[in-house]
Amino acid sequence: MSSERASGGNSLVELVVIVAVALGLALGIQAFLVKPYRIPSESMVPTLTVGQRVLVNRVGNNFGEPEIGQVTVFHPPTGSETNQCGRPQKDAPCAVPTDDKADVNFIKRVVAGPGDKLRIRDGHVILNGKRQPEPFIRPCGGGEECTFPKAITIPPDHYFMMGDNRGSSDDSRFWGPVPRDWIIGGAFATYWPPKRVGLL
Repeated sequence: MSSERASGGNSLVELVVIVAVALGLALGIQAFLVKPYRIPSESMVPTLTVGQRVLVNRVGNNFGEPEIGQVTVFHPPTGSETNQCGRPQKDAPCAVPTDDKADVNFIKRVVAGPGDKLRIRDGHVILNGKRQPEPFIRPCGGGEECTFPKAITIPPDHYFMMGDNRGSSDDSRFWGPVPRDWIIGGAFATYWPPKRVGLL
């Protein structure tokens, strides 16, 4: 009888250890390799919709620079909460963010990197003097947020982020480029809902 009890006790310990190791691996993968992220707003429509879930590559962020066109998760500056620019200019996108990092995460597309010259026309990015092919965006709609005729230069180690839904996205146009250190990683795949599973 005592050997049966010992066997049952060993099985319980083994189960607890297996669960603890599995949980540790899951947390480690999320912390260092791949992180799931839920789309909270319409700013990335039509590419991503509210409630859709994506996987974010945290490893690539440590070994390479963000690329133009990459859908990226990051911490915005604190000015993002009130559309506050660190150094506003008339008729120009925000070139300098506020100094502090917000606690929230955003998901947008990288449209310009360090040293690039950028202006916006009808919601389209004019990068280094050339209008970018952006078949993935939803038209802006003609409001004040659609055109910023004065060009800015992206500061060193900063990236300019915009949502694909150009008429309904609070993004770098209003609160400035994002420091490299505040970028979490690039989104590479969608895993929910099942009918929209695929690579980005």
